Amino acid sequence: MQAYTVEQVAEILQIGRDKVYFLIRTNRLHSIKIGKSRRITDRHLADFVASLEQNATTN
Repeated sequence: MQAYTVEQVAEILQIGRDKVYFLIRTNRLHSIKIGKSRRITDRHLADFVASLEQNATTN
């Protein structure tokens, strides 16, 4: 399992770091906390992208 930093996820998704934190805060993107750091696993990221794809097909 791979765990990414917020900055890495922002780069992967080509969005801003603040947007990643917003997605975490609004429970659209799940994360884990290790000490004071947030990490997003590859499974969390895959689930988030799948939810975007599912929303795109229903709209």
